[in-house]
Amino acid sequence: MKKLYDKNELWFALVWIILYCAATIPIRGNLGDESPAMLAVLALIAAGIFAFVKKYRLEEKYGLVKWKGKAADYLFFIPMLVLMTGNLWGEIAMDYSGAAQVYAVLSMILIGFVEEMLFRGFLFRILLKKDPAPAAITISAVTFGIGHIVNLLAGQANLETVLQVLFAIAWGFIFTFVFYKSGSLLVCIFVHSMVDVFSKFSPYGNGGTAAYIHISATIVVAIVYCLYLSRKPAALTISDE
Repeated sequence: MKKLYDKNELWFALVWIILYCAATIPIRGNLGDESPAMLAVLALIAAGIFAFVKKYRLEEKYGLVKWKGKAADYLFFIPMLVLMTGNLWGEIAMDYSGAAQVYAVLSMILIGFVEEMLFRGFLFRILLKKDPAPAAITISAVTFGIGHIVNLLAGQANLETVLQVLFAIAWGFIFTFVFYKSGSLLVCIFVHSMVDVFSKFSPYGNGGTAAYIHISATIVVAIVYCLYLSRKPAALTISDE
């Protein structure tokens, strides 16, 4: 991977994304998020990403550091933290029982780390080097959202997938803006993981009144929060490479 990274960072990011999708989609479709196999594969991918970043001392570049500036500059990340709980706004019920729920929760935590590193870390950082910031942010956010279309291959319903794509694009803009402006992925990783974890305690999934309220609120807050953050100085620059 180091040779590919040195030669072409865009392909480095894309290869990681392809590997992630190829490894997890069949398992999710056939065995589900509650499968020990899903947890094992995610753990291997997360360990591989973390080991690579640590070995080549890329923590600063990929945001595994504390945010730059005061937390007040980012409204203490309150918009993210509030929206994070959205899957719990309706009735609360576990998706699975016993060990299956534990496996699912642990898998969701790992997905938060892996997807933030892939789409905000690897992909966004190289896009920022090649394109103007607005284009890089948009491509990263929309790619992340559209990437959820692959859930159709895992047996997910069409309407549910469309709503998930819109929801993910909104979150994609929030996460990318926060990373770009703060220089840290830590809050993004935490919030992303908790959004996914809480989804395993919601009987509505992406359907039902509570879910529609959550999706709508996320889109509206994403617009307002990103406009606010756009006025703040960027913590990430090409010189950080």
